[in-house]
Amino acid sequence: MTTIVVVCKDGQVAIAADTQTTFSDEHKLLAGYDVFHDKIFRIGDNYLAIAGSAAHDLVLQSALKGMKSRDLSSRAGLFETFRKIHPKLKDHFFLRPEEDEEDPYESSQMMVLVANAHGIFGVFPMREVYQFARYWAIGSGRKFAMGAMQVLYDSPLTAAEIAERAVKAACEFDASSSLPLTLYSISTDKDKHS
Repeated sequence: MTTIVVVCKDGQVAIAADTQTTFSDEHKLLAGYDVFHDKIFRIGDNYLAIAGSAAHDLVLQSALKGMKSRDLSSRAGLFETFRKIHPKLKDHFFLRPEEDEEDPYESSQMMVLVANAHGIFGVFPMREVYQFARYWAIGSGRKFAMGAMQVLYDSPLTAAEIAERAVKAACEFDASSSLPLTLYSISTDKDKHS
């Protein structure tokens, strides 16, 4: 339960997230009580954030850091990286890949947003990978954040300002998302070459 957003606009990429951890309908951990409340982590020049079980955070960080080669710069690269990680998630981290009996593939049980100089990407439970042109959100506050980004995208606001406002909107209405937020912003490759 969370709100995580990515925005790409005018040569800038931003990723932002709330800082609340929700354990159940009755228990939450706010940023002031959690030394490691930042849901966004960095691997090389890439920023990643996960929606799903809180256990995924350290597991994915460890799995990615342990890879001899990884490519997070493209849709195909992300697919191959997450395809290679999936058996490790099962064998070394004891992931339970079962979801629905009708699913065509085993699930990695997580949704991941990636922001880097190549753009903004989403990796979903069956290793589906999308590259988003403008913005996207995941987590329990997703609908509020998506609505805010839809309204704000064509305004003069920067990618970082839109991401910030989207997370704030979600935190206002989603019981499983709380401020403060964390936000990271980088220039895209396109901007670096112009």
